[in-house]
Amino acid sequence: MPLRVGDQFANALVTQDGLCRPVPTSRPHPPLPAAGDAAADGRRRILMLSWEYPPVLVGGLGRHVHALSVALANAGHEVTVVTRHAPGAPLEEYADGVRIIRAAEDPPLFPLATPSLLAWTMAFNHTLTRAALRATQTAEYDVIHAHDWLVTHTAVTLKEHLDIPLVATIHATEAGRHQGWLPDEMNKSIHSIEHWLGHESCRVIACSGYMRWEVSHLLELPASRVDVIANGVNDRVWRSSTRAVAAARERYAADGPLIGFAGRLVYEKGVQHLIAALPWLRQRHPGLRVIVAGDGPYRGELQAQAARLGVADLIDFAGFMTESQLPAVLGATDATVVPSLYEPFGMVALEAAAAGAPLAVSATGGLAEIVEPGVTGTTFRPQDPHGLAQAVHTLLSDELFARRVARSARQLVTRRYGWATIAAQTAATYAAAVREAPGFNTRRAAAQLAGGAGKLVVPDGNLLAAVGGAVS
Repeated sequence: MPLRVGDQFANALVTQDGLCRPVPTSRPHPPLPAAGDAAADGRRRILMLSWEYPPVLVGGLGRHVHALSVALANAGHEVTVVTRHAPGAPLEEYADGVRIIRAAEDPPLFPLATPSLLAWTMAFNHTLTRAALRATQTAEYDVIHAHDWLVTHTAVTLKEHLDIPLVATIHATEAGRHQGWLPDEMNKSIHSIEHWLGHESCRVIACSGYMRWEVSHLLELPASRVDVIANGVNDRVWRSSTRAVAAARERYAADGPLIGFAGRLVYEKGVQHLIAALPWLRQRHPGLRVIVAGDGPYRGELQAQAARLGVADLIDFAGFMTESQLPAVLGATDATVVPSLYEPFGMVALEAAAAGAPLAVSATGGLAEIVEPGVTGTTFRPQDPHGLAQAVHTLLSDELFARRVARSARQLVTRRYGWATIAAQTAATYAAAVREAPGFNTRRAAAQLAGGAGKLVVPDGNLLAAVGGAVS
């Protein structure tokens, strides 16, 4: 059974049977040269920090870190992932060519829920740091790679203790998640931690051109220090058999078209705008059905909205689906909709494209960089139910067009977003960090000596509006 936690992490789970479950392996490579003396072919020792890693999955970050770590190991790098422990998982193992060290939770109770999130994070970083330091007793490392703000304190501690460069991937920002606002003290605290992580990192990775802009402006970083490296996708995992797709369609479709959505049921994912578009679409497409794969704190409001609009009978709120179930469901749709208000990258769009689904996405963030209107799908403005309806109608009313853009999108996924490509780009960022670290550290130390560490002053108002960004 999934282990569910507070509102902000409503679809957090510890799964025992997902495809991301690590496969135990022996040590994959002969030892690399001592830290600081990279192999002649550029191979590195990497200390990866993530608050989730299989079998702990929360959203898409855990899958990203797993796939990236495995791809780096396949390319000859030595990868150690230090992460959160899950019941029943070993504290240390080699799996998929990666050394995994899991930090056991300390006895004091800090619930993983929104009201106590900051306290939980501080407690988690204590045990994560100790676990990482144990890893350094038996191995040396060239670079630390931290994923998002929840591991910041450990990342900075290790950077200073080991005197090696820090690289950070910032998958999303707190201000971005709230359309530019930081409504409460907790949100301001998270923003300040993101700011700290960015400034302590020699190189920062963002998943799209839009996120590079957002990270550099909101966190006050030089754009030259932010590398754009997309998320990857294993397209073979998302291709289902004809029989599996037919079974999914028989289960979820009626005698008309099938629309799909996959993701967390939270406000910023925009499902409310898909529901608002359904009365118009229903009139034009008899037998229409919608499959919503996902769960979250906004589910009740969405169900109530569907009832008010008289479209509740069209929608199947199917709940969370595993990677063994979701590809066939997406492949069975006549249109998969990604109506997000905020989407740093848009991983679900790539996954749906790999599954063969025609795409209709909001033109925001990284989604606008993935889907080219009329070529790899259709687009609409965020928070525009009428535009969404028109984009979906275009796909449903022209099967040849829908098949053509779906085919082009699938080819794009294979060509541009394979994990071997993403791993090679990430390794190049590691090399840049190692090369630039001495100068970066000197400048950072000089600045601190001149003015002290100082405290970040978080401005009032909308941060995106203040830097000229689009605000919803």
